[in-house]
Amino acid sequence: MRIKDVVRPGGIRELAGAALFERVAGPDGPAARSRIHDTPGPRWFGEDRPIRVVHGDASMFVGGLRALLLQSLHPLAMAAVAAHSGYRGDPWGRLARTSTFLATTTFATAEDAQRAVDKVRGIHQRVRGTTAEGAAYHAADPHLLAWVHVAEVDSFLRAHQRHGAHPLDQAGRDGYVADAARVATALGVGDPPRTEAELAEHLESYRPELRPTPEARDAARFLLLTPPIPWPVRLPYGVLGANAVALLPRWARDQLAVPRLPGLDSAAVRFAGHGMVRTIRWALGG
Repeated sequence: MRIKDVVRPGGIRELAGAALFERVAGPDGPAARSRIHDTPGPRWFGEDRPIRVVHGDASMFVGGLRALLLQSLHPLAMAAVAAHSGYRGDPWGRLARTSTFLATTTFATAEDAQRAVDKVRGIHQRVRGTTAEGAAYHAADPHLLAWVHVAEVDSFLRAHQRHGAHPLDQAGRDGYVADAARVATALGVGDPPRTEAELAEHLESYRPELRPTPEARDAARFLLLTPPIPWPVRLPYGVLGANAVALLPRWARDQLAVPRLPGLDSAAVRFAGHGMVRTIRWALGG
């Protein structure tokens, strides 16, 4: 982009949006976006469905961080991530793959969405091993898949309700959980929650299985304190991280031993989070 293009109206926005999109979606992001949104054909979800509202909003940046932190508290899930995901060696590649999967299953054609699900299911079949304590895990285990699902859906929904451009009413929140259940079922989850109340019940049912392993606390420190990002963007990233932590249940914060920042639950933290999410939304043209 030329200097005169940057200083023209909208130039800075385009530059910032392109840089952010490439970081999140990877170098193949523009081609994937075109395929996802421009290919004609039936979709799993119509344009009026709540899942499109939630997954198309910049609040997903906060929700995604919260989901990773919450998911790590299941020892079997964390062991699988630590051993097989490459979240340390290739964190941006993992982020790009995850964001592309979410975009594909939410917005792409039904055929493309099914291919994405089939690919992930194939990967899950190969991911198996044992924890440091000798417990066996398999990523295709429906019970483990359900934990990852409910932690993710709860995180995306809570982040959207606090930071989304258009928070959902009760019918919309139930609709979002039901929409997400369509994807979860395709991935192999046996009986995913389909209302917000069921989501809370499922999440609570996993409490006895959750505990902070050294790998979970290490992942939290990595995500919140030493992320692989340039120093100039550490402050805005820190704002997103603080708001992700603020949305965690207190028991989850305590188990992860995340930094106890003064005023974490204050209006100032929420205000900064709103501002950062709005900035991201502006940069991405949302």
